[in-house]
Amino acid sequence: MPSKKVLAIVLAGGEGKRLMPLTLDRAKPAVPFGGIYRLIDFALSNIVNSGFLRVVVLTQYKSHSLDKHIAQTWRMSSLLGNYVAPVPAQQRMGKHWFRGSSDAIYQSMNLIHEEKPDYVVVVGADNVYRMDFSQMVDAHVESGKDCTVAAIRQPLDQSDQFGVIETDSADPTTIKAFVEKPSTTQGLADDPGSILASMGNYVFTTDALVEAVTRDAQDDSSNHDMGGDIVPYFVDQGAAGVYDFIHNVVPGSTDRDRDYWRDVGTLDAFYDAHMDLIAIHPVFNLYNYDWPTFTGHRNEPPAKFVHAGPGRVGTAVDSLISPGVVISGAQVSNSVISPGVRMNSWSSISDSVVMDGVSVGRHCQIHRAIIDKNVVVPPRTQIGLDADADRARGWIVTESGITVIGKGTVIEP
Repeated sequence: MPSKKVLAIVLAGGEGKRLMPLTLDRAKPAVPFGGIYRLIDFALSNIVNSGFLRVVVLTQYKSHSLDKHIAQTWRMSSLLGNYVAPVPAQQRMGKHWFRGSSDAIYQSMNLIHEEKPDYVVVVGADNVYRMDFSQMVDAHVESGKDCTVAAIRQPLDQSDQFGVIETDSADPTTIKAFVEKPSTTQGLADDPGSILASMGNYVFTTDALVEAVTRDAQDDSSNHDMGGDIVPYFVDQGAAGVYDFIHNVVPGSTDRDRDYWRDVGTLDAFYDAHMDLIAIHPVFNLYNYDWPTFTGHRNEPPAKFVHAGPGRVGTAVDSLISPGVVISGAQVSNSVISPGVRMNSWSSISDSVVMDGVSVGRHCQIHRAIIDKNVVVPPRTQIGLDADADRARGWIVTESGITVIGKGTVIEP
């Protein structure tokens, strides 16, 4: 058990508008990822692998599938007082839902009062990464500051895409300014071509956090956002520190994936993160058994590849194939195929992400696509080969040319 008493709070109420249609029927943290996982599994796995076993997940937007996944998967030892508990918005502080991430914590103050932690770890629920939060908590305690923000190094020319942390030249561990998507900023002293971007992960000394979110709740001009309001509050007091993710060493990590972090907030980023999984030497390695990513495993049979006749061979290369998949005389390449997918003869899927229960008829061609759960693809359908034709059928085509089909779509022949 950790020597410090820590409560972990996962902010999982995000609507995820930029991931539509994947978030049309579910909260962003509940979106499937990597075949067998949900996005929230990465945050929760990092927390429990770090030794923090008392966790609350604050939910709000279309949370049923998220609540169900947590309830069925994330069962801890009640004998030891450990838990992962989904907590919906309850209007405890007034007749309104969560107005922002800091308001979510303010409205859930009873959880902090009941647990009485020394420190509170606050993380988002929709990024893909590995991180040992115990190392960040140790750095926070050693600093003596009230607030510590995790940051990852990003190229200087991409500063307008992130919340940028500018540090004090005399003390590079102290945040001088927290600037949202600046057009210009200075590079790091030890790495002039890089900036520190906020990862949306924080450690707080409990009393300081309680005071900050309480003050913020009374400010009608605030957006009630952790990054936009609470962190600047601590910065103004000189009480905010930065934790550079490059110093975080996760067991089993390699030089290739040790500081991997992806914000999968857009469809293109979601697609790119999947492609990171399937290389021979993946950019993000799911096969790290020293720091496992936990999820719920359903009672599915093994994947099956059938037929070996001319032009009708069931094959998959450079791909992740989940349990319950049947590839019958079809070909898969450079793709992530989720449980229960059925592919029929003379069809092909390439450079794609296909989620649970999709049925693909004969003679279909699918290329550079994201297909959500339970879509029925009739024989001889082409997806991702002609962007204009895909848009004409009502499907979303991203800026990079990825065709996206929403959950449960029955495609007309």
